[in-house]
Amino acid sequence: MKAIEINSKTDKTGQLKINYNINKSNSKVRVLILIEDDSSENDEETVWMNAVSDNPAFDILNESAEDIYSLKDGEPFND
Repeated sequence: MKAIEINSKTDKTGQLKINYNINKSNSKVRVLILIEDDSSENDEETVWMNAVSDNPAFDILNESAEDIYSLKDGEPFND
């Protein structure tokens, strides 16, 4: 897998336009966009927890079939 980083700007209406040739036609692509947050009110852990808690990819973890461990399982880890 190859990563491509493209520097771009948004226009006055907030639309992002990318003009970059990847030499693939009629192909499915996945685009990752990271937006820098200038706000200092959210620390990284809070941002991460909010993103994970709202992500539907983790909904499967709420199913009862996923509850295979309890607090009685395993042994304490003391480092």
